Amino acid sequence: MEAASELLVEGGFDAVRHRAVAERAGLPLASTTYYFDSLDELITAAVEFHGRAELASCRERLAAISDRLADDDVLVELVLDLLVGQDVTDTEPILLRYERLVATGRRPYLRPLMHVLSKELHELIAEIFHRAGRDIARERVEELIALVDGTMVNAFIELKPDPRGVAARMLRSALSRHT
Repeated sequence: MEAASELLVEGGFDAVRHRAVAERAGLPLASTTYYFDSLDELITAAVEFHGRAELASCRERLAAISDRLADDDVLVELVLDLLVGQDVTDTEPILLRYERLVATGRRPYLRPLMHVLSKELHELIAEIFHRAGRDIARERVEELIALVDGTMVNAFIELKPDPRGVAARMLRSALSRHT
């Protein structure tokens, strides 16, 4: 599952194939086809592995920096790390991340998993704000996620050199108005 997740992050859904996963994991092809009856199952496992790893990583960071969340810059960076990833030097991983999110709409078999992961993401963001001393409604969490997602997509369309920076400015602005 880890190898499938790595391929998913690097190349999107098309990169996740039984043979490629087996090669990446250093296993015979029969291993992937034994554990995953279909490509859909393999992709689902990759998405779940990656999604859960991201959530766990953010929970660890949240525990480590909870005492600094009153600082808006720390709060904004943690939320952006969760929503768009931590790599700020390369836009390619961010593009692939959004391509994966959009592409899940064409893969009905992923909808139940994405619903669960989305709920956990919303809960984690609400927890981040709670620990920052800013309890916010579920609807507000959805608005902030939509703000970041829309800002990122628009920054890509407009060929902005730092889409994450643009999203950070928009998120800071929204937080300064109200939470």
